[in-house]
Amino acid sequence: MAHILLIDDEPSLVAVLEPVLGAAGYRVTAAGDGASAIWRSGSEQPDVILLDLGLPDMDGKDVIRNIRATSSVPIIIISARHQEGEKVAALDEGADDYVNKPFEIGELMARVRAALRRSSSLRLQPAAYSGGGLHIDFAERRVTVGGEQVRLSPKEHDLLVALALSAGQVVTHKRLLAAGWGPEGADSQYLRVYIGLLRQKIEEDPAEPRLILTEPGVGYRLVAPESADGA
Repeated sequence: MAHILLIDDEPSLVAVLEPVLGAAGYRVTAAGDGASAIWRSGSEQPDVILLDLGLPDMDGKDVIRNIRATSSVPIIIISARHQEGEKVAALDEGADDYVNKPFEIGELMARVRAALRRSSSLRLQPAAYSGGGLHIDFAERRVTVGGEQVRLSPKEHDLLVALALSAGQVVTHKRLLAAGWGPEGADSQYLRVYIGLLRQKIEEDPAEPRLILTEPGVGYRLVAPESADGA
C-alpha cells in the first residue's frame, strides 16, 4: 500500500482527499504546517507527497528545499498560486509536478499514479556508471579512469555521483550545490572550482572536457554512458 503525505492547512480539502485517496488504496498521513511536514517526511518516508505552497509557518518552497536535502520522494504541488513564476520556482526547488486548485480528483489521481510509476522505475538504479573510460561504483564509492583508481575528495565524489545519477541530463547549479554542501548550499564559485578539480582528475584533456559538459547559466551534464562510449 503506497503511502501519501498530504500537506495542506485547509481542513475542508483534507477532509475530502483523505477518504478519496484511502478508497483508492493509499495510506494517507496529513500535516497542516511545514515543520511537521518536514518531520513526517523524514520519519515516515512516504511514497508521494502532495504539498500546498501556502502553509501557516513557512513557504512551501522551503519545505521542498528541506525535503530534497535528504530525499528524492516525488512531490506534487497542489496550490492556488497560479503565477508562472511560482510554478517555476517550486519545480526549481525539486518539485516533480504541479496541479492548480481547484482541480478534478481524477486528474490528481492520475498525477499520483504517474509519480508512483516514475518513483518505482528510479528505484531500479544501476549499481555503477561506465562511459568514456570512466567507471563509478556507487556502493563502494570507487572511481576509476582507464582502469586506474582515481582518488577523489568526499565533496568531489558527491558531485560526481550527483551527475552520474542523472547522466545525460542537465543537473542545475542548485542541485549540485545541495549535493555537495547540503541544504544551505554555497557560493557558485565553489562549484566551479570543484568541477574544475574533477575535470583535472577524470578528463583526458581538462581544457576540452568530453565527460562533464557545461550548460551555460544552468548547470552541468555528465554525458550518458552510450554517448561517452561513442565519443
